[in-house]
Amino acid sequence: MKTLLIDDSKTMRTIQRSILSQMGHTEIEEAVDGLDALSKVGGVSPDLLLVDWNMPNMDGLTFVKEYRAKGGSSPIIMVTTESEKSRVIEAIKAGVNNYVIKPFTPDVLSQRIEETMSKVAA
Repeated sequence: MKTLLIDDSKTMRTIQRSILSQMGHTEIEEAVDGLDALSKVGGVSPDLLLVDWNMPNMDGLTFVKEYRAKGGSSPIIMVTTESEKSRVIEAIKAGVNNYVIKPFTPDVLSQRIEETMSKVAA
C-alpha cells in the first residue's frame, strides 16, 4: 500500500512513518505542505493520504479540496490538532474519510487506518 504523508513537521512524519512500517506499509512518500503534496500526488498514486491541517504555503484542508476537485479518490485521514466539532465537519465535507487528533497513540492511528481502508474496500 502506497501512502503519502503530508505534514510540515519532520518529527510527525517520522512518527507516522514508523507506525505505518510497523503495520507493514513500506511504500511511503512524504510532502512538507499542500503545494508539495499536489506536485507529488500524481506521480505517487497513493492508496492512502495522511494530511496535517496547519501547514505553511497550502494548508491541509485546501489540499484536500484541490485533490478532490481534480478527481483524486484515494482515502484521506486528517491528522491534526484541530479538534473542534465544526472543524471536523468542515474536513469531512471537503472529502476527508477519517480524522485523528494529535497527539495520538500508535494504536489510535493504526486503528483509524485499518477502519478507513476496510470502509473503502467494502
